[in-house]
Amino acid sequence: MMKAALYVRVSTMHQIDKDSLPFQRQELVNYAKYLLGIDDYEIFEDAGYSGKNTDRPKFQEMMSRIRAGEFTHMLVWKIDRISRNLLDFTKMYDELKKHNVIFISKNEQFDTSSAMGEAMLKIILIFAELERKLTGERVYSIMLSRAEKGLWNGAPMPLGYTWVEEGETKFPVVCPDEARTVQFIYDSYEELRSTMSVKHRLEANGISTKKGRTWTTKTIADILRNPFYVGTYRYNYREAGRGNKKPEDEWIVVEDNHESIISKEQYEKVCSILDAQKRGRNVTRTSHIHVFSHLIHCENCGKKHIASIDRPRDGGYRPSVYRCFNYVHSNKAHRACGCAIGEVKLGPFMLNYLANLVRAHDDAKLTGKTEHTEKLLLQGKLFKEIAGIHPEDLQNIHRVFTGSTQDILFDKIEDEGKNIEKDFTLDTLKEEKKKCERAMQRLEDLFLFSDDAMSEKDYLVRKQDLKTKIDNINKKIKDRSVEYSKNLPGHDLSFIKKATQYLLAQNLLESKHIDYNKLVMTMDKQLLKDLMLSVISRITVRENKQIASIEFTNGMNHRFVYRD
Repeated sequence: MMKAALYVRVSTMHQIDKDSLPFQRQELVNYAKYLLGIDDYEIFEDAGYSGKNTDRPKFQEMMSRIRAGEFTHMLVWKIDRISRNLLDFTKMYDELKKHNVIFISKNEQFDTSSAMGEAMLKIILIFAELERKLTGERVYSIMLSRAEKGLWNGAPMPLGYTWVEEGETKFPVVCPDEARTVQFIYDSYEELRSTMSVKHRLEANGISTKKGRTWTTKTIADILRNPFYVGTYRYNYREAGRGNKKPEDEWIVVEDNHESIISKEQYEKVCSILDAQKRGRNVTRTSHIHVFSHLIHCENCGKKHIASIDRPRDGGYRPSVYRCFNYVHSNKAHRACGCAIGEVKLGPFMLNYLANLVRAHDDAKLTGKTEHTEKLLLQGKLFKEIAGIHPEDLQNIHRVFTGSTQDILFDKIEDEGKNIEKDFTLDTLKEEKKKCERAMQRLEDLFLFSDDAMSEKDYLVRKQDLKTKIDNINKKIKDRSVEYSKNLPGHDLSFIKKATQYLLAQNLLESKHIDYNKLVMTMDKQLLKDLMLSVISRITVRENKQIASIEFTNGMNHRFVYRD
């Protein structure tokens, strides 16, 4: 069924020309009713709002309801009623296309349901892209010109400096407290010649970064390499987003531009030490594939684990070992946690659990029992320490496996902090059903107990009409439930197909126990890593080397309950 959103806007409350609100409103209503045949429409009016941007209450309300799927068409009198900024219009149109909403501008005769209308709109978008690029080039030229004059173009404020609004020169000035930390870092490195040792010394003295975070060796190296501390302003040094270094002839370097913290002599000495150490580290390294790299997180502090190579095992196998970021980058005396786990333990657990998951999925539809699903998931000697799976997770797993989503469709679902909003269409259908059921009850009361009793024929006809209406609503609820359930956590089971294909290809599903350590000696570890990255988004590990939970790429979470 078609429904149109009609948007009207004027810049002042007293506009009475042809673009005034009443005129726009009537023109769009007529267009919707007589040209499009749409009687179901809603008007959104913003009176007294400028077209310089889209920060307008009724416009934002309309877009929210478009995102909710309420409208099939959007009508405006002229494109500039949306915004006089083509970039804003481009963003809006991208959203309309995403939600399959047809855009129509009556004055310019753009109707994106037709080929010509779509083509004209694309021409508009091309010019919007041109405007964006030209604006970018103009801004870039202005910023280069400012930098050549030694003016600040904005950037993360370096440690040791602060921003002061007062005064004619808008440029960072030295912050005495932070400047002492910068000098401490340079002096310590000159003495210790190790960024890791400097990091440990900073931690031992209770000194934190500018933002109060943990020090890293890279942060310290960046400070030691930054010529800003000797009064040199360097601009256009890297590509955007801390990308690669640009050619040196594109740099803008203004020496003695601002107050320094470090002497040039000390800066050059520190840089020469860094260069010498870098040359000493430039040795060829054998690449090593870490199967679970970027997946493991520490339950204690939430940080990711860093992969390294463990000691050799029999047959030359070199497994990976994964240690918490805070474990690796903290002095032994100041470590916040000691969370670490080896591939020797993690690999067999994960691969065998994936195999169990595939078997449990195939079996769940046959047995239909939650307890049996849990038993299959935890089958094998590797899982003997686990008493079970968290009840809420187990219910979700079993419900998704068996396709039973009836009792989780209508309420807000909490899934690791991610909320899925109620389906308002579904709520409306349920309300309609309740009204029909109440009408049915009143009809029966009227027929059985009222003094002005209706005839049996009238009663049966009306009862049949209500019953048909209830049946139709039930069918709509069922169809909508199936559609809505696709958005629930864990509904997408494509990751199980990926795991199945891999495990079948390796002829592993027939085996009750998969010898992971033997397997990685005879196969391409990159294939195994690709599998893990495609089906798993997070593995949480405890300090005692227990796997606390596994979160899959479809949002399904498996939390394990261990025996004491």
